[in-house]
Amino acid sequence: MVGAVDDLIGTQVPERRLTDPHEAVRALERVVPGLLGYRRAVPAVIDWRVLQARQGAALPADFRLLAELYPAFELGDFLRAGLPRPGMEDRWSDEDLLETLAEWCEDADLAVPLHPFSAPGGLLPWATSNQGDFFLWSTHGQTPEDWSVTVASRSGGWWHYTGGAVQFLAKLVGGAVDAWGLPPVRPTLSGG
Repeated sequence: MVGAVDDLIGTQVPERRLTDPHEAVRALERVVPGLLGYRRAVPAVIDWRVLQARQGAALPADFRLLAELYPAFELGDFLRAGLPRPGMEDRWSDEDLLETLAEWCEDADLAVPLHPFSAPGGLLPWATSNQGDFFLWSTHGQTPEDWSVTVASRSGGWWHYTGGAVQFLAKLVGGAVDAWGLPPVRPTLSGG
């Protein structure tokens, strides 16, 4: 990806940030009718301490709940929510993905430069698309519950959403978020 002058498209702000993880997951279940069919009968036991030690940070509660309730899935044959799997917590992050993200950050011509995590406020991947787009947490704030979403589009545009990751998915699929630089994401599912 080659950066262009002023790659930052903008910031989208939800009417209300969903702070209750259960509320965020229910919002996603409402807009993706088939999602409940993927729900685990018993929530997965994920060793979040292992993942936190590997990542260097705890992950937001909405994402943790989603991972406990659902296996990895793909929305609209486009966006892959690669959720952590029990027993494979130490393999959730992808070093190659972080290296690519570092290159993208270097190439982007943004007024306020972005950096990959573990830089303060750095970007941490939580989903990708089959077209090479990144869905990231901007790790600004006192706790992971304060983190927002940054989208790095393969087409060169970067943009922000000031809600959490699960709320972002619900609003993107539901059409309440403009899919700047991305194709529309349909509410269809396939296994990840």
